[in-house]
Amino acid sequence: MTALLLTRRLRPVDLYIVDAVLAVVVGGMLCAYAALESPLHGGVREPAWVSVLVGLTIGLPLAVRRRWPVAVAVTISSAAAVALITGLIPNFAAAAPAVAIGLSFYTVAVSMPPRRSVVCAAGCLTVISLGLATTAGDLWSGGGAVGYGIVMIAPAWLIGWLIRERRALAARQGEHLVRQAATEERLRVARELHDVVAHTMSLIVVKAAVANHVAEADPREAGAALRVIEETGRNALTDIRRVLGVLREGTPYAPTPGLDELPGLAEQAAIGGVDVRLDVRREEPDGAVPESVGLAVYRIVQEAVTNVVKHAAPAACRATVTVTPGEVRVEVTDDGRRPVLPAGDGHGLTGMRERVALHGGDFRAGPRAGGGFAVTARLPYRVAA
Repeated sequence: MTALLLTRRLRPVDLYIVDAVLAVVVGGMLCAYAALESPLHGGVREPAWVSVLVGLTIGLPLAVRRRWPVAVAVTISSAAAVALITGLIPNFAAAAPAVAIGLSFYTVAVSMPPRRSVVCAAGCLTVISLGLATTAGDLWSGGGAVGYGIVMIAPAWLIGWLIRERRALAARQGEHLVRQAATEERLRVARELHDVVAHTMSLIVVKAAVANHVAEADPREAGAALRVIEETGRNALTDIRRVLGVLREGTPYAPTPGLDELPGLAEQAAIGGVDVRLDVRREEPDGAVPESVGLAVYRIVQEAVTNVVKHAAPAACRATVTVTPGEVRVEVTDDGRRPVLPAGDGHGLTGMRERVALHGGDFRAGPRAGGGFAVTARLPYRVAA
């Protein structure tokens, strides 16, 4: 049985070879040897070739036990019962066919639904018990014959059932992990696209309004606004291609934005009428912050500044990013006025909170006591050795 359990990781062809070897060993050696044994108190003394044939009849079906588990179990049980009833195998040598029966019922339990395998086991147990009880006078009573039949079948069936349940549990866990990974990837892409689209569209809408307002009075100003819209749109397309490239091919089209791109973010916010004072304080050398943390910091600042552009412009905004050994602290505040959000957070605040949670950090967002709005985040990271 131990050898059988160790073979389940082999290739299908190798498994069939193992089963063929088991069939020859169990049938040609164990069961044939049991059939060659002489009865204790006289009885059938068949020729040697008959004993070998009986052993092979019981053992050889094991070679195809994986293809036809129920048929093999019924065949082996019936052949063993007939051999015991006719005395071709003495009842004191019943342990030999018990090995073949155990292997067949292990296969039934591990490959068939529990209800069907229990029905098959019960039917074959009846047949085996009948064969043992017919010769019960030598070693045991009729009840003892049934008990011995249960010992033949129950442990092997139970081991097979446990392994089947374990495999089913592992399969369910694997499917759960796949679904969880797909969900996390979908949320990650959704956050990236939301941050890119929300930020750029806010700037485009602001500049489009300016261009529309001054189109006739100041064509030069309108042209400048349109150039900003063009540049912002091109940058947005680049970011969207990068996100979709990661999703489709696993390779980004452009470097992932991080701490070094924050000054450019502040310049873009100025286009939307928000004066961003950016203060990046580094107590760690460049490159110490992991790329994922740098991206999260960039997106948090981007979303916070975008919210200022959408809800509070024109306003003054201060963004402070402090890099210390083991964590990055982000604080974005503004002095503008914005409407009170309804119950629950918007997608932007939810995305920021999810980014921080992925790194095991803390996130807060809400109105300031003296007016304006504040977003604070703390993202821990592990310093590379």
